[in-house]
Amino acid sequence: MGTRTETAPTQADTADAAVRHTDVAIIGAGSAGLNARRAAMAEGAAVLLIDPGPFGTTCARVGCMPSKLLIAAANHAHAARTAAEFGVKVGTVTVDGPAVMARLRRLRDGFVSKTIANSTAKIEASGGLIRARARLLTPTRIQLDDGSVVQAKSVIIATGSRTFVPPPYRDLGDRLLSNESVFELETLPERLLVVGAGAIGLELGQAMTRLGVRTTVLELQDRIAALQDPKVAAVARQTFAASMDVHFHHQLTSVEKLEAGVRVRFVDDSCVARDEIYDYVLSAAGRRPALDGLGLEALGLAPLPDIDDRTGQVGALPLFLAGDVWAKRTLLHEAAHEGVIAGGNAARFPDVLPSDRKTGLAVVFSEPQIAIVGRGFDQLDLASTVIGELDFAMQSRAKVMGEARGLLRIYAGRATGMLLGATLIGPAAEHLGHLLAWVVQRGLTADDVLDLPFYHPTVEEGVQGALRSISAEVKRASREQRTSIAAA
Repeated sequence: MGTRTETAPTQADTADAAVRHTDVAIIGAGSAGLNARRAAMAEGAAVLLIDPGPFGTTCARVGCMPSKLLIAAANHAHAARTAAEFGVKVGTVTVDGPAVMARLRRLRDGFVSKTIANSTAKIEASGGLIRARARLLTPTRIQLDDGSVVQAKSVIIATGSRTFVPPPYRDLGDRLLSNESVFELETLPERLLVVGAGAIGLELGQAMTRLGVRTTVLELQDRIAALQDPKVAAVARQTFAASMDVHFHHQLTSVEKLEAGVRVRFVDDSCVARDEIYDYVLSAAGRRPALDGLGLEALGLAPLPDIDDRTGQVGALPLFLAGDVWAKRTLLHEAAHEGVIAGGNAARFPDVLPSDRKTGLAVVFSEPQIAIVGRGFDQLDLASTVIGELDFAMQSRAKVMGEARGLLRIYAGRATGMLLGATLIGPAAEHLGHLLAWVVQRGLTADDVLDLPFYHPTVEEGVQGALRSISAEVKRASREQRTSIAAA
């Protein structure tokens, strides 16, 4: 059952050899689409993937993996420059730009090749993948750019997202970079302007700075890396501003493409007029759903109606969304989970089943790292919430590593002590974020977590202080409530 790719044609299409029939058609063969295919086939559905390529997933080709390769090189350079703090003298640190980029592409290409070999290559060989661009004629009928048509019982859109370029920078031609093109540079530039201080801008901006590139990061707002918690955001802005040329609430005056680069005039956040020439401008101002060309306007689906967060379904239609195209949680593990949800429901349609979403977890691989877990600060009812804090400047293991900076804030229900979420910037945030996401998803209270083992000396044991303050506040609130009831 799970290996079928096509179903029998309807009587109306019998004479039309250009029509292919399937149970589920998936537009997009990235992380979401591949997981949707597996889930649909597990339900016994015939599935066709449609994608013009290139294959290999956004993560492996232009996202998670190449960016972490650049960051790894940058962190080694930074560690060498700061080794004297530990009594280790390494002399002058020299960064070989071509070698950095060559290693990045070599390993990146290996990740991509492995991903393709284990997924799309096998699927295409079995006839389950069509290399084509797709346009919806109806929610279940798809016109391909080779002239053929796919008729499905249900359709999944998993086309991912594309880089957004702010209007002032759109006419820079080959001087404009994105996270999809920056990794193709043969060497590191001398000067780089990064537009946007979100996760991509912060990661790549800091990496380039540490690799010796004179880098400026511009952000229109005062937000950094999507941090909503004002105390953590303030610590983050102060931390990165101390080591990078980053400016919030800047005023852009002009952008001019030159033969040898880009001239940018702006007023920085200190009200200083700047006139700078950069080799390239890297747009990191966010990404937008890749929905253009799908024909949604003709179907009355632009903009898309509300998508059911627990099913991936578009209204009551046999149409589902998964992955970055949803523009809700644009992360690989979320795309994979959404693919599973959409794939199962597309195969079962109209018997759509809601699925619980996993606890939110986002990590920024800057130094110090950033993690956002569960309920965000902007989603809290502060009157019924207690917040525990850990100042990493006071944490012993962080001091040992020379990384004693940052702040952790854990949110819990005042009445129950149940953990709701957390926001942090600090050492090992990728690991602390995972642990906190697990306990939030399990519905544990601060006291439950305090009963678990903490090893000494670790960064993790520092969480105990924040949990103890939550526990104490919950107990105090409970005593006050009992006293109030007794007095009444």
